[in-house]
Amino acid sequence: MADAEKTPVVQNGDSPRGFAFALTAYLLWGFLPFFMKAVAHIPAFEVVAHRIVWSLPLAGAVLVLLGRTDDIRMALRSPRMLKMAMVTAFLVTINWGIYVWAIGAGRALETALGYYINPLFSIFLGAVLLKEKLNPAQIVAIVLAAIAVVVLAFDAGGLPWVSIGLALSWGFYAFFRKTLPVGPNQGFFLEVLLLSVPALGYIAYLEASGQGHFFDTGLADVALLMTSGVVTAVPLMIYANGAKLLRLSTIGIMQYIAPTMIFLIAVFVFHEPFGTPKLIAFILIWAALAVYSTSMLMESRARRAVVASPAE
Repeated sequence: MADAEKTPVVQNGDSPRGFAFALTAYLLWGFLPFFMKAVAHIPAFEVVAHRIVWSLPLAGAVLVLLGRTDDIRMALRSPRMLKMAMVTAFLVTINWGIYVWAIGAGRALETALGYYINPLFSIFLGAVLLKEKLNPAQIVAIVLAAIAVVVLAFDAGGLPWVSIGLALSWGFYAFFRKTLPVGPNQGFFLEVLLLSVPALGYIAYLEASGQGHFFDTGLADVALLMTSGVVTAVPLMIYANGAKLLRLSTIGIMQYIAPTMIFLIAVFVFHEPFGTPKLIAFILIWAALAVYSTSMLMESRARRAVVASPAE
């Protein structure tokens, strides 16, 4: 999914160009389940390995065009930055692996729930790790989300690990990603650069052992696996250029576009089971997000009103 939790530059207003970029990225992420269904016959981590490998040249080309290759040279000379990039690279790999597997396994609804929960988990993470104070609306939203998870766990006889795994991996990814003092494009390139060595090794092993899908299973699989780099890198690059032109509150609302599309696709296109327990859980999540979003918008407007008011 999407890199929606990376820190954009705070804006005084929303740029139409930024809105168009962000909307395009979220729509592309929303339609991503169709691609993942097309590669469902390929093992998830083989797909992830190809996502990494084929993203690398695209991400590198963008940095060359932007003239930002010096940032990568600096990062490669910093042991601390490399260690942090390894952590974020590991977390994003886990996130991609769960997502790819879940869509292919007919569990797209759980992925939608995971990405709905994600912003609420990030708030919880900030409270626990950064000692950030929660306001009453945030507490209510987190409690509602927790009840939703309990409902699903009771229905399934176990925790909804796909949803929790996606929320945890992306939440911690966003948390640690903020420690990298490079831009989103540079950070993404650094991550796939570090991941490309084990990814290439894994692909080579699969092909040598006859388990791979790149050389021996036809041009369709070759095209799909090469395209995996495009569907991974392009939305991230578009989002990175849009987020810096939008207010944080705008991004906070827009991030629900992709999971909502995934939810609709799962129910009405993939025809995944959607019984009463899931309905109750999703209603609780939507209520939580409504409470959280309303509070966020009110706080944003209050801050803008203070800034706009003339000095006494």
